Amino acid sequence: MHVIRFDEAYHVTLNPEAPTAYSLNCIDNSTTKSIAKETALGDDSCTMADTTTKQSPQTYVGTSKVVQTDYPLIDNDPHFKRVVGYARTSDYVAGATAAAFAPAALYTLEKFAPSYVGKGGFAKAMRLAGFVGVAGGFLYFYQRSAMRFYGATENAREREMDMREMVSKVKAGQPLYGESRLSPYLQGVAARQSRYSALFFSTVPWFNFVNHDQHGVDTAKYYQQAERELEAERGTKA
Repeated sequence: MHVIRFDEAYHVTLNPEAPTAYSLNCIDNSTTKSIAKETALGDDSCTMADTTTKQSPQTYVGTSKVVQTDYPLIDNDPHFKRVVGYARTSDYVAGATAAAFAPAALYTLEKFAPSYVGKGGFAKAMRLAGFVGVAGGFLYFYQRSAMRFYGATENAREREMDMREMVSKVKAGQPLYGESRLSPYLQGVAARQSRYSALFFSTVPWFNFVNHDQHGVDTAKYYQQAERELEAERGTKA
């Protein structure tokens, strides 16, 4: 196959097996126009075709980034509801303690070193400190739970909960990670924006509220476990 480029917009492709056949192609990002002309030896007849094909936008295809951790990965982009739902009691205690620190520290400082801000001034400062404390406490609570999904901390309980949840969905014929009205492309965009986002809370608090299937794990294990349980159930009934 030989290509002769004679300007910026078109190129000619010659077929070495059929010297009388050629195609004229328009170089364009959105459309591709082809004009083909074939002439038989000794025959003046010819055929011409003009076609236009619109190229659909490509969907990103790639492997989900996975970080090597000390414990097995459960989900590198867990949904907000899963992170909160899988939280341990210790996470709530740690979050509440962190939330109370800012207003408690400000109150203590006011007792030992009064600010003399006047009537109502300290109350406003306490409300602001309370908001900062609650926001920080929630982020700390959320991050502790998310770290177990990432496999950064011990997560035996969460792995068991995850397996039970996913196997139940397999048996019920439901999507593992929920249904989404977004296109696969937009689901991928959302996943790449929030993957491992809990590691960046100190700069930008970011959560995943999108159902998608890009979570960095091989979901075959859920179907295999469901099949084993169904086989065991059938054996018990027999």
